[in-house]
Amino acid sequence: MPYNHTELVGGQLFTDNATTQQHQLGIIVDGFDPTFGAGEFIYLKGVASTVVGSIVNYDAAYQTALHSSSLSLPRPVAVAMAATVANQFGWYQISGQAVVVKANTLSLNVGEAIAVTSGAAVVVASGLILNGATVAAVASAVTASTSVRVMINRPHDTSDVS
Repeated sequence: MPYNHTELVGGQLFTDNATTQQHQLGIIVDGFDPTFGAGEFIYLKGVASTVVGSIVNYDAAYQTALHSSSLSLPRPVAVAMAATVANQFGWYQISGQAVVVKANTLSLNVGEAIAVTSGAAVVVASGLILNGATVAAVASAVTASTSVRVMINRPHDTSDVS
């Protein structure tokens, strides 16, 4: 089941994208899913090539970009709830259990930290660790699935801004 708003009455669903802005950019709201529990979501502008589960970073204008730990950007990170591409608006998860895209050959274990490349989860050895994100559940150590459940808590890049 998808997350549902617990604070907003009406408005854009978490799993929808829109060509017109439906909420104030940067607004953060709570949501709940009977399987995954509580989560927090932020309303942002999309970027090209975003798919459901993409890991993005965003700036002070609430514009997203597909995230890669190798970019070393000191920005907050979120998970796309819809395929919210350029010139669209949508919800992105910033806390709770999120479903994140990954390479289908990737091997991840529960409790493992993750890194990111091209908006998808990768093993830590191939990039910088994404602070505030850890693998919550996988079907097996090596899985043919193209997604993994990740526990996030306002994730951000490990970049040093000094």
